[in-house]
Amino acid sequence: MRLPLRLIPLALATIAMPAAASLSTGAKAPDFNTRGAIAGKVFRLHLADQLKKGPVVLYFFPAAYTSGCNQEAHDFAENIDKFKAAGATVIGMSTDDVPTLVKFSSEKCAGKFPVASAGPRIVSAYDVNLGRQFTDPKTGKARDITSRTSYVIDRDGKITFVHSNMSPADHITLTLEAVKALK
Repeated sequence: MRLPLRLIPLALATIAMPAAASLSTGAKAPDFNTRGAIAGKVFRLHLADQLKKGPVVLYFFPAAYTSGCNQEAHDFAENIDKFKAAGATVIGMSTDDVPTLVKFSSEKCAGKFPVASAGPRIVSAYDVNLGRQFTDPKTGKARDITSRTSYVIDRDGKITFVHSNMSPADHITLTLEAVKALK
């Protein structure tokens, strides 16, 4: 079978994925319920409900208001219409608390997509724990953060693409191409 040219970057990205990368393609995405924010408003998030609308790009980011996470949120916000046109919902996830995500959702995500709090069960289920590597400037306490890992989950709940890299540079481009490949 010959791979279409537009899918070659996706194939190469998957091959080049670090060994620490989380769940594999083909795996069932763990369902979860949590709280988050969109456009500064708190809401409940249930992954299964989101999948009823179509594919989901679930991207984990280390910590709100850090340079890479700010850039990634901005880039997803700038490209959200492309994701919507491809039928996908984008959801950001971090271990930040909901009050932090309320501000982050309107300031850095421009109110264009939700961000939600990933508690220990979600972090473990998606295998994205980096450990206590971030000292919260508000509290001075170290807390767990996640790896920067993006998943594309089809409407049946299967993971179709994974990109795990601490650089935010390719997450938007690669996940958008993976979503488009689902059609």
